[in-house]
Order: sequence, then C-alpha cells, then structure tokens
Amino acid sequence: MLSTLTAALAMAGAVSALPAARDTTTGVQFVGTNIAGFDFGCSITGQDNLTQATPPLSALGGPDGAGQMQHFVKDDGMNIFRLPVGWQYLLNNNLGGKLDATNAGKYDQLVQACLATGAYCIIDIHNYARWNGQIIGQGGPTNDQFANVWSQLATKYAAQEKIVFGIMNEPHDVPDIDKWADSVQAAVTAIRAVAAKQMILLPGNDWTSAQQMPTKSGPALLKVKNPDGSFDGLIIDVHKYLDSDNSGTHTECVTDNISTAFSPLATWLRANKRQALNTETGGGNTASCQKYLCSQIDFLNKNSDVFLGYVGWSAGAFSPTTYELSEVPTKNGNAWTDSSLVKACIARKSS
Repeated sequence: MLSTLTAALAMAGAVSALPAARDTTTGVQFVGTNIAGFDFGCSITGQDNLTQATPPLSALGGPDGAGQMQHFVKDDGMNIFRLPVGWQYLLNNNLGGKLDATNAGKYDQLVQACLATGAYCIIDIHNYARWNGQIIGQGGPTNDQFANVWSQLATKYAAQEKIVFGIMNEPHDVPDIDKWADSVQAAVTAIRAVAAKQMILLPGNDWTSAQQMPTKSGPALLKVKNPDGSFDGLIIDVHKYLDSDNSGTHTECVTDNISTAFSPLATWLRANKRQALNTETGGGNTASCQKYLCSQIDFLNKNSDVFLGYVGWSAGAFSPTTYELSEVPTKNGNAWTDSSLVKACIARKSS
C-alpha cells in the first residue's frame, strides 16, 4: 500500500525523481545544511567580488568542508547539502560564456566531496536573480544567457542522480513575477534537455519567502513545467528565518513561523498537489532559537507529505566563533562537535 508521501508524489507525477518515500510518521525526507564559501563576495545586488570567494575545502586552503559533510552524514543523519556559488565565479565574470575550467573545477571539488558522502547535493546559483544589479529577463541577462549556464551545469552533472538543481537563491524586488516565471521556465527547459529526472527547485520572489509563496510567487510558478507537460521533480523552493525581521541576521528568534507561513503553505501545496523544500532556515545558537526552530522543524516533520525537508544556514567557510548563524562544527582530534542549534534541532540523531 502506498504511503501518504508516495501517494502525494504520484498525484504530482514526481515519484521517479525522488528517493524512496519516507512514511510521514518518521518525518521529512531530507535534513541537512548549507556548505557556504563559494558564494562569499556575492551581494544581494547580484554583484560578485571573486576575490572574496572562500572555497570550503582544505585542499584549496579553506576549512574542511568535506570533513564537515562526512561528520554531518555519519554522526547527525544528514542526507542533503546545499552548495552556494556565485554565477560570476562559475563563468569567471564572462556572462554567456563557458564554465571557467579553473573556477568551476574548484567548485566541482566541493560537489564531488558532497556526492562522496552519499548525500544529495544542491547546486545553488546564489545571485538573487541578478547579474551586477540587473534582473534576469527584465533588463539584465537574457533568459537565454540564464538557460545557457544551467544547460552547461546540467550537462556536467546529468549522470548524477543525487544532484539537485537550485535555480536561483532568493530573488527579491523582481517587478514582474510572470516574467520571472518565464526565466525559471527557460532554466527548467534547458536542464531537462539533458537531465531528465533530478529534482529542480523553483524559486519565487520576496527572498523565496515561504510566507509569501502561496499568494505572490506561487501562482506564477505553478505554470512552470517540464517539456513533456508534467511537473515531475519540480519542487517549490522556500526560505524562512525566525528572527524579528525575517532577515536571518539576529541571534535571537521570536517565532516558529507555523501559523503565519508553514501552515498556510502546507494548505496551498496540498490544494495544488505540489511539494516544497526549505533550503534556508536557522538562527543563533541561543535558547530562543532552539525553542522556535525545533518547533518549526517539528511541524515540517508532521507535514512531510508536502514538505520534503529543511536545510540549515550555515556551515562551510563561516567562522564558528564570530558568525551569528554558524552551524559550523568544531574539530578536536578526530572528533567533531556540533553547534548547539544543530545538536538541539537539526541533527537527526545524536552525535
């Protein structure tokens, strides 16, 4: 007999693009964190200072992101990592050009380290729907230029079934949501030309807000489809922080977002036979964030027919002592110690 999750996926036509279904009594399918660093230097205007990129790989002079991921999988039961990177970094500032052999090669080392853990790995272009201040398809890069970089990435990783294509991080202040949906469609069409089954994450406006999705971006994104007319593997991408202004910049949390965001979103997803993945959430390593994030995650786990999982922000190249929302584990000898928030709320098993 089909589980609730499998039945929901069957209605959405997405079973073939996802791993074996998890019974809703055991929670969401995916649990993980971001492994940041290749996105450093990319601002909310879509400008990218390539010299600030900090590869989270000890082999490239950075922190041991590979070791972090191995620990998270082995000790915490995580099974998905989001790997943010600047668009300009991948192309070495050549809009419309080929993936830069050096820079894209360095990023690929992180991707391969992720895949080696057995986890799912989200390729996330972290440019806020922009290139140097100009919005994709609305005065900035053309949809063809955007589709081109995704065609190249999809071609590179088409054989890797555990690659997830995260089309764009946190579009914001996009004036025409229907034109943005056209840009997303161009990327989906380009990806599906070479990668038929992997999940693709569809980002909305308003910083990919889970709260705004049902009424603002969602109706437009529902029109995005695969070339065959199906919606297989097309997952709604959402973010939600828990601090006073929803910016993810404060160490204290004030809400679990259930009544204002995730409950209405769950209703909308069920009504439209779709699913979502929360690819950014988190807070400070404080008692208030433990309280509210654990509550938010509990709700997602209890509604895993429509929520595939959650990905914390952030580990990787951040400083575990100075970054407000650090999920970076610390290492002593061969032992890793998680941040208090990861230990309390995000980890699926005790480390």
